[in-house]
Amino acid sequence: MLAVLVGACFLTHRHTPHHTASEESLFSTIFMHVIPAPVVGAHGDHGHAEDDEIDHSGTGAAVVEDHADEHHHAEPALHIGLPEFLGGFDGHPTKEGHQLVVYNLQIFQLAALLMILIGFSGVPTYLRTGQGDTTSKLMAGFCLWLRDDLVEPAMGKELSNRFLPFMMFIFFFIMFMNVMGLTPASVTPTASIFVTGALAFITFSTMIIGGMIAQGPVAFFKNLVPHVPLILWPLMFVIELTGLILKPAALMIRLFATMTGGHLVVLSFLALIFLFGPFAGNSMGKALAISPAWVGFSVFVMIIEAFVALVQAYIFTLLSSLFISASIHPEH
Repeated sequence: MLAVLVGACFLTHRHTPHHTASEESLFSTIFMHVIPAPVVGAHGDHGHAEDDEIDHSGTGAAVVEDHADEHHHAEPALHIGLPEFLGGFDGHPTKEGHQLVVYNLQIFQLAALLMILIGFSGVPTYLRTGQGDTTSKLMAGFCLWLRDDLVEPAMGKELSNRFLPFMMFIFFFIMFMNVMGLTPASVTPTASIFVTGALAFITFSTMIIGGMIAQGPVAFFKNLVPHVPLILWPLMFVIELTGLILKPAALMIRLFATMTGGHLVVLSFLALIFLFGPFAGNSMGKALAISPAWVGFSVFVMIIEAFVALVQAYIFTLLSSLFISASIHPEH
């Protein structure tokens, strides 16, 4: 599992454009690290000799500018053509037509899936025989806790037996993505509203499809409205239908805003080191003297964010269980 994490961080560092800082846009440059970046070809050493010939001043400015431009306009490693009506998903605006581009987020999404497969590979054997390594015991304890203290109380025993694998996958997929995003040179997929929106859409689809299968298509929408006077029924139907849509929307925004906000706070404290460095008289010693305070604040926020990473996976899974259960059993 550690090798998967290190490999994902290496691929992200190797195959995504690097951000070049400037005094005028220090915070903007640092905050670019929370924005998804396309996966590009490896940063080779070609062109360095030509860059050195261009830089006659000896300052290196031409080299930096050339590299920044090269990284900014680097060709995505994988892009797939899209039809015209999906132009909103165009990830390669400099190329003619609409292209679906692979981002660094997908590297850590795949890494989360690999970590689930590796981490749970020994759980069935441990549950059957009671023998296994530490990781298998830890993951088995997580599974039993999710079943007994989260999914079953929210959905009931009969319904939880059918949805337990789905809820476990949602919980561990979000948890691994959140936790991996706390490591250096990593990316947090759940800090992208597109990822959290896709997860919320899965919950929303399960609510609608599960409710229609359990109640019938017509009865599902009819049961959205409780017993009210007939004159109020159209208004209540609109309100309940809006509430049905807002539930997964709240899941999307909560997870996205929490993970993004935590990263922005950490990056803000780290940016203060570079911001107040010039006020220290351009002395490296003075700059280092003021950095422990901001680093300490950053570490403190990171500890809180590690806790939040687990809590947000718990909240998303719990609310998804409640929403799905309410759609299938409207009397609840």
